Amino acid sequence: MKILLLLLATCAITRTIYCIEEDDNDFADFEEFDDEEPVETANGGGQQQPQVNKHKTAPIQEDDEDGVVESEDNELFEGFDDEEFEGFVSELDADDSDIPQGRTGGVEPVKKGAEPKITVAKVPIHFRDNWDSYWIEMLMLVGLFAYFSNYVVGRSRNSKIANNWLNTHRSLLEENFVLVGDDGRKEGEPFSGFVKESESLYTLWCSGRTCCEGMLVELKMIKRQDLVSLIAGLMRPVQDQVQIKVEISKDAMDTFVFCVASKKTATKSFKEMNDLSKFCTLVNKPEDKYNVPQGFSVLSEIPEATAAVLDSKLLAALNKFGHLIDFIHISDQFSGVIQQEDPGQLKQVETERVLIACFNIPPKTDMETLKPMLILVFYIMERLKRFRLSREGKNKAEKNRARVEEQFLKTTHLARAEAAALRREEKRKAEKEKIMAEEDPEKQKKWEKKEAKREKRKNQPKMKQLSIKAL
Repeated sequence: MKILLLLLATCAITRTIYCIEEDDNDFADFEEFDDEEPVETANGGGQQQPQVNKHKTAPIQEDDEDGVVESEDNELFEGFDDEEFEGFVSELDADDSDIPQGRTGGVEPVKKGAEPKITVAKVPIHFRDNWDSYWIEMLMLVGLFAYFSNYVVGRSRNSKIANNWLNTHRSLLEENFVLVGDDGRKEGEPFSGFVKESESLYTLWCSGRTCCEGMLVELKMIKRQDLVSLIAGLMRPVQDQVQIKVEISKDAMDTFVFCVASKKTATKSFKEMNDLSKFCTLVNKPEDKYNVPQGFSVLSEIPEATAAVLDSKLLAALNKFGHLIDFIHISDQFSGVIQQEDPGQLKQVETERVLIACFNIPPKTDMETLKPMLILVFYIMERLKRFRLSREGKNKAEKNRARVEEQFLKTTHLARAEAAALRREEKRKAEKEKIMAEEDPEKQKKWEKKEAKREKRKNQPKMKQLSIKAL
């Protein structure tokens, strides 16, 4: 490395000395040669010989060690790459009149010793003056504006429906329940009304009444805040509904399952609800058997209970408010919709005694027309409290529940057998650990003999005894 630096320094010093000795004209080496003139030879042959240039070229100095070669102009590099030094004009070409234009703009001629000046071409920004080119953006803005406007309007409308229903039925609810709207507020705080679960679902819990644990009121309204749901509702129309679920006390209702609903709802509930599919049958021609109006179906477990529930007042309500009543469901084995069977499930799903009634809220209707529906729910609650099945009805109900229990045991037999075997194995393991911890050889030998006998009896082939009748 030191030798290389020394060589470079020597070359620089040599170049400096050589430049001092040379003429001040830097372009002396680039002057054109004089025109060749004919020279007559001494022998008069008339042949012309080119005139020898008076300027002597400097000898080329070579350095064998570092490989640096000095040319005539004592420059290390004679030229530059046009592509690498784009738009740059050297001093040698400064006097030329034809200067190429660079890619980024024109390059002005530069004087000797001056830095090149690069001018960037000013390209005007192109603006579209035709609004038709922005139709996609306009459609997006219109769609967003329509969606958010519909959200605000639909949200306020659902809230208005819920408040109107509550204001109409609040006095009736307060007459039948001690606490209306239990939403976790402290004593002395003002009544807050419905609990908004979502923009289309409002709930209200009431408690403090005989023959029931509580009552849950749910207002399931159209998703007016969602524009997509409104468009889908044009193909499959839906209605606002109020669903009332009453949790009946254990001693306030007998054991039976019953449902009266519109034909479409009855068919759907019979396929989806667990208690209706297991205990009830679809009654053929309920119009003739129970005087039910056209358009309603009856799902009944015990005919005695069905006839008791469908009394004259309920039939009158079905005839007068048939367009408002969607279904009335009474059950002591209510467990919701049918769940996918789990092979590892060893216990049945917990059930409860309920009275569920669902009513339609027609559009642009005064809420006073729905007030008789809530009165009907209270009447059915009192009816269930007074009604009791006969001995034959109770026996039939018990047989139905035993049948359902037996079906459940059959479907879970394998899982229960595996669970029982696992429990026995854990019990034997705990007993073995207890015997080994006592360090009593006699007890350990007895336990080992007992286990050997059990394993031998377990591995023996099972024989079936056949009885042969004598001829």
